[in-house]
Amino acid sequence: MNERIERLQASLEEPLLVTDPANLRYLTGLRSSNAALLVGPERLRLFADFRYAETARAVPGVEFELTSRALFDDLARRLAGRIAFEADALVYARFRALADAGLDLVPRSGLVERLRAVKDESELAAIRRASQITSEAYARLAEEPFVGLAERDLAWRMDEILRELGTEGLAFPTIVAAGPNAARPHTTPGPRPVGAGETVIVDAGAVVGGYCSDCTRTFATGPLPDELRHAYAVCLAGQEAGLDAARAGARGRAVDAVARERIAADGFGEEFGHGLGHGVGLLEHEAPTLRPESADTLAPGNVVTVEPGIYLSGRGGVRIEDLVVVTDGSPEVLTTFTKELVVLS
Repeated sequence: MNERIERLQASLEEPLLVTDPANLRYLTGLRSSNAALLVGPERLRLFADFRYAETARAVPGVEFELTSRALFDDLARRLAGRIAFEADALVYARFRALADAGLDLVPRSGLVERLRAVKDESELAAIRRASQITSEAYARLAEEPFVGLAERDLAWRMDEILRELGTEGLAFPTIVAAGPNAARPHTTPGPRPVGAGETVIVDAGAVVGGYCSDCTRTFATGPLPDELRHAYAVCLAGQEAGLDAARAGARGRAVDAVARERIAADGFGEEFGHGLGHGVGLLEHEAPTLRPESADTLAPGNVVTVEPGIYLSGRGGVRIEDLVVVTDGSPEVLTTFTKELVVLS
């Protein structure tokens, strides 16, 4: 039985049915869209259909049970008694299938996610490598022409570079936002050509060993208007302040406040509308969070983004993001491409 499962078992009041794919992968290594793991005090039962049977049988320490494609209908016939379920993962129709069979279902939240939030050395090694790939991809992208190229073509080129450097896949769809579109934090790259004298936000991440990286840089395509140039300097100052505050023992909301107050002091508080950061691991967004409503406290081994942004409607935007490992002292910054404003053609 692996150490991750042993730590989970120590926190359980009743057997837990794990159905979230990322949590299942974290505990067993199995990648599946149709599997479940019942974690009891002394027994582990892994359920999956024929498509995943060979891989599931090879998972050490579990009792594998072959199911039909209708996994939850099958589980309803096999399980009994009081069972905890992942309240944030189990959709209502599947809940009903289990409840209608007479199971005593207990909602639980965050049991596996709390374990995932603190990375072990193998996880950190994968994230470090993914971050190295991402940083090198930014360096290569900065050597290419931007002006006249459509946002979606520039995003495609970033994806190509990431794959050339060895990523297993994309951590998330690459964002490229230029000119007025850069005022939209999560826009989709479109056909608009990049113009001169604009900011261009690029947000991208690689994957190594199933683990993600995440980095954003903002480029300039020639001299910027004074307001955008000033916004870049303010955003960078806020980002550096947030980085310095991201230490073990700090509350997520307090780290967010440090960066937010620095940006607000220069008059851009209303233009920074999202949270400062989030955890990264098997998913590009996971615990802990750095935002005003966060109840999280940072711990050594957390991997989080620090990514303030300033978005000026109709004019442009700036976001600067690093991925860091939380320590008892200064964070270990994993994304190394320069944060000085890079001016491109």
